[in-house]
Amino acid sequence: MYKNYIFDLYGTLLDIRTDEGKKRLWKQMAAFYSFNGAVYKSRELCRKYYEYVGEEQKRVKKIHPEYSIVDIIINTVFKRLYTEKGVKHSSELVEVTARLFRCLSTTKKAKPYKGVHELFDELHKRGKKIYLLSNAQSSFTVPELKLTGLYDKFDGILISSDEQCCKPDKAFFEILFNRYNLKKAESIMIGNDERSDIKGANDFGIDSLYIHTSISPKLGGKTPDCKFFVPDGDFRKIKELVLK
Repeated sequence: MYKNYIFDLYGTLLDIRTDEGKKRLWKQMAAFYSFNGAVYKSRELCRKYYEYVGEEQKRVKKIHPEYSIVDIIINTVFKRLYTEKGVKHSSELVEVTARLFRCLSTTKKAKPYKGVHELFDELHKRGKKIYLLSNAQSSFTVPELKLTGLYDKFDGILISSDEQCCKPDKAFFEILFNRYNLKKAESIMIGNDERSDIKGANDFGIDSLYIHTSISPKLGGKTPDCKFFVPDGDFRKIKELVLK
């Protein structure tokens, strides 16, 4: 049916829960920064973090006015939080800080939905190509892909922080298709977010499959404008729909 299967990650392939609003998270991060010489109170660290995220988004938008939705490399924020306190830092320390933040903010660790590995194995068996198109941070996502055994199963991985562009912006899809020489008629987007995955695919001009999972945004009683629809979150049903 298709040659190229493009997947969203969180809520589509992986079940995960995170909470960046936890007071304990910011207390622990403040302790870690302070341990490394950048002394913060938890409230100050939280305030500065979101302030710098906003400033970085504005900076990237100026660099890429052609993108309707931009993304940032979150490590630039963690780096700036050290610089703010006059602390010299290595790239390794910044990366460890980012990964610690992800670990502490995760309330339910990433786990593939039932049927994910089986579908990927079947796709490869039939000579299909598998791609990841995810609105995410590399410092968070790459370790989680490796942890769940998915990293090596993709023929191509695009993460929004690396490209500084997000779904549903058509530009993000264009980057993927240009980089891997994909054809629209041979490709399908599979995701759990009606706006970023399905609207993005529609605007770009490719088929889509929407799967509604427990962490999908609410649909408001309407049916998504997609070619295939899995309303009950059962990933195993995708195989029946897109592998005929």
